[in-house]
Amino acid sequence: MKHRSILGFLVWFVALLLLPRGAAAQAKLPYTPVVTPNGSTLPFTMKDGVKEFHLTAEPVKREFAPGMIVNAWGYNGSTPGPTIEAVEGDRVRIFVTNKLPERTSVHWHGILLPNGMDGVAGLNQPHVEPGETYAYEFTLKQNGVYMYHPHSDEMVQMAMGMSGFFVIHPKVPEQPKVDRHFVVMLGEWFVEPGTATPNPNIMTDFNLFTFNSRVFPGTDPWVVKKGERVRFTFGNLTMDSHPMHVHGYTFEEVSTDGGRVPVSARRPETTVNVPVGSTRTVEMVANVEGDWAFHCHKSHHTMNAMSHDVPNMIGVKQPAALEDKVKAILPGYMAMGETGMGNMMEMGRPKNTLPMMAGDGPFGAVEMGGMFTILKVRAGITSYADPGWYKNPEGTLAKKVPAPKP
Repeated sequence: MKHRSILGFLVWFVALLLLPRGAAAQAKLPYTPVVTPNGSTLPFTMKDGVKEFHLTAEPVKREFAPGMIVNAWGYNGSTPGPTIEAVEGDRVRIFVTNKLPERTSVHWHGILLPNGMDGVAGLNQPHVEPGETYAYEFTLKQNGVYMYHPHSDEMVQMAMGMSGFFVIHPKVPEQPKVDRHFVVMLGEWFVEPGTATPNPNIMTDFNLFTFNSRVFPGTDPWVVKKGERVRFTFGNLTMDSHPMHVHGYTFEEVSTDGGRVPVSARRPETTVNVPVGSTRTVEMVANVEGDWAFHCHKSHHTMNAMSHDVPNMIGVKQPAALEDKVKAILPGYMAMGETGMGNMMEMGRPKNTLPMMAGDGPFGAVEMGGMFTILKVRAGITSYADPGWYKNPEGTLAKKVPAPKP
């Protein structure tokens, strides 16, 4: 048995040596990596004791949901950019190559570092011109979840999708241990129906709201094993605050991009408001199985491709004879909105445009969009693949019954 153990260790050690340098570094991570739904994590290599990362700022094509692809800007082929992960005390070196059609820079939002590494172009450094590569290098003096984004033509570049997470794990692991940690960048966009390029000149009247640059039903479910301690971090670089609401649970706010929230200051909540220019991290134990909605609680942030110029027709009678008369002038006209919009989502619409409300569940149309996804909690799962729809135990499902007599 002893010889077998030694042989097993040698096989493992040789295999580790044969890994590429970057892969070997990833294999020895002293932390549990975060999950970036519909996103990725940026790999690193070790060079002379420094963790090296490579970011490329570039135009990208991003599918918001099946049926809609957006001409965005991002990093390493995606928006948001890949999540950077390191450990408190690490020295990091981040190479940023500019493949955009204009100059840029990167600001490390909330991270304590030397002034010349802060990334405000013109103030702390020259602009990174197209084709140039700049190196940022600093030692990580804190822990928490932070963000990175441009600080050069910020209005345009952030409106086009340029942002990402920078996660600094604590040098001394936290207790109790967190089993799953999801990081979600909140986004606001205006893409004219029938087009594909965001309009950065829009400041308030957005028509698409995203989790990691995806809208429901294109958002991946967040899958958790029953009993796990779970964290959710929301990053907000938009123009609005976003009240993030979970169904079926309460959670506690445990940290912001300013630091940890003392235990004595925490309280149970079902909604956490995420202000502009900040992150908020909440924590809970997933002890109740089910398919639970998780969404922004500003109602129009859970809808897609809204037109704010449509007149309000709720309660306005539109008899068939009137509809026929209008059709004679405008072929293809359809009377709509008299009793609401919930059953009219599959009518014609421009190309590359999503229905305002969409998604199918086990009982019919979900009629949501935008900042909406499903937290799927299951007992006994062996992977985090989508487990399908939850099967409610007998006697726990709402059902139609005869109306009670007065």
